[in-house]
Amino acid sequence: MDIVIGLILALHILGVVALLGGVLYQMKAMKAGEAKFIPGMLHGAFTMLITGILLVGLNEMADYDLNHIKIGVKTLVLLVITALVYINRDAPKVSNAIFGAVGGLTVVNILLATMW
Repeated sequence: MDIVIGLILALHILGVVALLGGVLYQMKAMKAGEAKFIPGMLHGAFTMLITGILLVGLNEMADYDLNHIKIGVKTLVLLVITALVYINRDAPKVSNAIFGAVGGLTVVNILLATMW
């Protein structure tokens, strides 16, 4: 079971990389006001959501102690990220505020995972 949990965790981290990497990749376009959400960012957000749910289920099955408040907060943050990316996925330009919110919330989610 630990191997499966490790593999799902690796996929979860790859989702974070896709999402945050997309934000960092668009930084130059943000300066010009031409930033847009690339498909990899949406895929990263969905990957994080699906693998996060799988991680909770697998850890529950393995009878590990889980902090359900932390999981709830992280899920709420991720749902906001996913909604922002999904709603604006076809927009030719996305405002810097929305792009910054996605990047900031992604960093918050990383900090919640590592510091809480």
